[in-house]
Amino acid sequence: MELGNIYQEKVYAGVLGKIIGVYLGRPFEQWTHDTIIQRLGEINYYVNDKLNKPLVVTDDDITGTFTFLRALKDYDSLLDIEPWQIGQTWLNYIVENETILWWGGVGESSEHTAYQNLKNGILAPQSGSIEQNGKIVAEQIGAQIFIDGWAMVCPGDPEKASQLAGKAASVSHDGEAVNAAKLLAALESYAFVESEVSKLLKVAKTFISPESKIVKLINDIEEWHSLEKDWKKTRKNIDIHYGYHKFPGGCHIIPNHALIILSLLYGEGNFNQTMKIVNTAGWDTDCNSGNIGCLIGIKNGLRCFEGKNDWRGPIGDIMYCPTADGSQTITDALTESYKVIKLANKIRGQDFQLPKNGARYNFEMPGALQGWVGTIKNQIENNSFIHLTNVNKNSIAGKRTLEIAYQLNPNETGKVFTHSFFPEELTKLEGEQKKTFFSYNFLCSPQIYSGQTIEVELISDANNEQAVVLCLFVNAYSVEDSKTTLKSELKMLEPGKTIKFDWVLDVPDSFPITEVGVEICPNEKNEVAKIYLDYMKISGKASTKFLRPDHVKPLARGEVPDEKVAVMWRKSWIKACDHWTDRSWEPAFKISNNKGRGLILTGSSEWCDYSVSSEINFYLGKSGGVAARVQGLQRYYALELVNDGTLRLVKVQDGISVLCQCSYSFELNRSYKFEIIVSGSIIKGKINSALMLEYEDQTKPLLSGAIGLIVESGTIFSDVVEVT
Repeated sequence: MELGNIYQEKVYAGVLGKIIGVYLGRPFEQWTHDTIIQRLGEINYYVNDKLNKPLVVTDDDITGTFTFLRALKDYDSLLDIEPWQIGQTWLNYIVENETILWWGGVGESSEHTAYQNLKNGILAPQSGSIEQNGKIVAEQIGAQIFIDGWAMVCPGDPEKASQLAGKAASVSHDGEAVNAAKLLAALESYAFVESEVSKLLKVAKTFISPESKIVKLINDIEEWHSLEKDWKKTRKNIDIHYGYHKFPGGCHIIPNHALIILSLLYGEGNFNQTMKIVNTAGWDTDCNSGNIGCLIGIKNGLRCFEGKNDWRGPIGDIMYCPTADGSQTITDALTESYKVIKLANKIRGQDFQLPKNGARYNFEMPGALQGWVGTIKNQIENNSFIHLTNVNKNSIAGKRTLEIAYQLNPNETGKVFTHSFFPEELTKLEGEQKKTFFSYNFLCSPQIYSGQTIEVELISDANNEQAVVLCLFVNAYSVEDSKTTLKSELKMLEPGKTIKFDWVLDVPDSFPITEVGVEICPNEKNEVAKIYLDYMKISGKASTKFLRPDHVKPLARGEVPDEKVAVMWRKSWIKACDHWTDRSWEPAFKISNNKGRGLILTGSSEWCDYSVSSEINFYLGKSGGVAARVQGLQRYYALELVNDGTLRLVKVQDGISVLCQCSYSFELNRSYKFEIIVSGSIIKGKINSALMLEYEDQTKPLLSGAIGLIVESGTIFSDVVEVT
C-alpha cells in the first residue's frame, strides 16, 4: 500500500478507534455480560458519567501500544528488530511500579513477571516464555492489547505485521497469547487494503498454526455466526465453550479474543454496532474494545465515527502516555499517528517530513483538535461563545487549520489553549474519579520551558467586521500551585490578514508551564468572528534553573507548614529512584537508590545541544552525577564521580560504556560542581568549572534528550540544577 493520504487517514482513524474503544470500555472493565445488562443496559455510548468516572484516563492498553513501538525508532534494525531489543525498550521507558503495566505481582501479572525477568537479565523472548513462567502466566491477554502499532507500520502486509507482533508479544507472553497477537496484527494490517471480514479472517489465520486454539475458536464462531443471527446467543455459546471457567489465570487470552471475533462478525463493519457488541459482551472490555476499535477504524477510515454518536468530541484527541520520557506523557491521537506514519516510511527507506515543518500542533487531519479547548473569562452574557472546528481552509503552512469561531461581549476575554503539563483539573479529582484516573500513575514533565520560543501563525477571516487584538499566553504553576499568567506582546489582526508570533518565554524558575494558548482581547462590538490557528511550534533551547521555588518556604526540622505547599515543581520531574525526600528542611534534590542506578529527570526528549550543571554532595554512593540527552532509563550520557577516585563520561545504551575517564579525588560530604555539555556528537565534562573530559561519540550518538541527576547505590543531594 502506498503511504499517501489514504494510508495516513486510516492510521489516524485506527489510533482514534483504539482510544475511543479503551475509554468506552474502561469504566466497567471485567464486568460480566449479565452485570452490564442489569446495571447499564446495552452499551451504545460513553457511560463513564453514570459510574462517576473520568472519560479520558491513563491506561496500559494505550500507553503500552504507543510506547513499545518506540523500539523501531530507538533501534535501526526495523523489520529485523529482535525481541531482546523490544524488551530493552520496556526497561528504558517503564518506571517500575508506576507506569504502563498492571503491577499485580510476579506470577499473577504476566507483564509484571516479564518485567522482573528482564530486570534480572533474562532477555526476551525467554522473559515471556512458557518455559520460564509457566503456561498460565504466559497465556494471559497482555500480548494482544499492545500490538496495534506493529500492524499500522505494515499496511497491507499482514505477514510482516504478524512477524513483528509475534516478536513484541514474546517479551511477556507465549503460546496462544502470541498466536492471538499475531493474528490480530495480521487482521489490522490487511484491513488497510481489504474490507470484507471473511477475507480478513481467512488471510489472518494463515499466519498461525491451524492446530491452535485461536484458529479453532475463530472457526467455531464463524460457524455459529452462519447459523445464528442473534449475537447474544453466540456470546452464550462462547461463554459455554471458551469462557473464563475454561481457562486459568486472571485474564486469559482465549475468552477475550473470542469476543473480538464475535463483534467483528456481528458488527458487520459498523463502528457503533461493533462497539455495542464488544462492550456489552463483557469481560476485559477496554482491551477488547480498544483492539477492535482500532481494526474498524483502519478498515473504514474516519467516516466510521460519523453519525448519531459524537465519539470524537468528548475526547478531543487527548491521550496520556506516562513513561520515563515525561515530555511525551501529554499527547494526542494526531501526534501519535504521525509517529506511526514516520516509522512506516522509515521501514520502507523513505523520508517523511512532519506537517508544517514539524509543528507540535498542526491540525492536518480532518476533525483533529489535538486537545485544544476554548473558554471565556468574565463571561456575562448567554450569547457569548467560542467554538473550535478543524477546517480545510486558510492554512499557509499546510492544508488545514483550527477554526476559532467566537462571539464576545466588551468585557469578556476569549482563551483558546491546550495543556503542556499536569492539567489543573486532575489535581481536583476526588473519590472514585481520582482512584480510576491514577490507577496507572500520571508521571509528566512540561513540554515547554523558559528560554524556548513559541511560534504561532494566525489568520483572520476576510468576512470579519473589524480587527481583533490578540496575544499568546502561558499559565504556570506558582504560589500554592495556583496559576500565574504570562503574556506576549499584543498584536492586531486585520480582516483577511495574517500575523505571526515568535515569543521567547521568560518564566520564573521552577514555575512549570501547564497551559499555552491564544488570548482574544475584548472589543467594543459584540461581534461574531472567525480566526484560524494554522500551527504552534515549540523550538529553541531552554534556559532555566530547577530548584525549590522561593514561594515554598524552608521549614525548621519538624515544623508544620501553615499554608498549602506547592508540589508541581516536584511533579515536573520523573522519579525513577527509590527515594526522593520531600522534607522542606532538606535540599531540594536529595535522592537515594538502594541498589544500582536511579535517576530523577525532567526536560524534553527533543532538546539537542545544551549544558546542564549542578553542585552535588555525596552522603554515600558508588557513583553519581548529572545526565544529559536522557531518552529513558537506559539511554543517556552522564558525567559521574565514582567512589574509586575516578571521574568518567559514560554512555548508557543497552548497558554502560565508559567513554573516557581520569583520576579525581572523591570525598564524601563534599560538594562538586558537575557540568556536562553536549553539542552534536561532542560530550564534555567539567568539575568545579575545569574542563576534565571530552569525547566524540561516533557510534550511534544520542542526539537529543532530557536532563537528570543520577545516583548509584547511595544518596546524593543538590539544591539547584541549571540548563542553558
